[in-house]
Amino acid sequence: MALYEHIIIVRQDVSAAQVETLAEELSAIITENGGSVEKVEQWGLRTLAYRIKKNRKGHYVLMNIDAPSAAVVEMERLERINEDIIRILTIRVEELEEGPSAMLRTRDERDDRRGRRDDRGGDRRPRRDDRPRDDKPRDGAPRGDAPAKPAEKPAEKPAAEPTGDAA
Repeated sequence: MALYEHIIIVRQDVSAAQVETLAEELSAIITENGGSVEKVEQWGLRTLAYRIKKNRKGHYVLMNIDAPSAAVVEMERLERINEDIIRILTIRVEELEEGPSAMLRTRDERDDRRGRRDDRGGDRRPRRDDRPRDDKPRDGAPRGDAPAKPAEKPAEKPAAEPTGDAA
């Protein structure tokens, strides 16, 4: 039998108890057709990225399934008929994920992997105040105690020599 991850999104006006009942009905369909549901996770009411069938929110449910393809096809057929389900996604996977999914992991577990947000680990350049200052002025004017260069005099033009036309 093949392994699947199956996610459904249920309309926002359906209660959490009805979503749980719906997940149990889908699990029963899988078991009737020779498969088994390894895990069911309810992610709760979440905001959708865009409106789907006039809904801005939806109840998310994840199911890890070990079943033949005929059982999954039958379950998807019945889900398309149900008006409470606004979106389905079934993915065949090599192995099922153990423990809670990425959506249910606590914030502490995610923070331990990533580190604190303000601890950048030196990947940023130093602040302007902390950088060493050079003594070179940016606009060409001398800075502070630096001696000023004497102004250069413009080169004098040689006097024009008389030509031999003097009369």
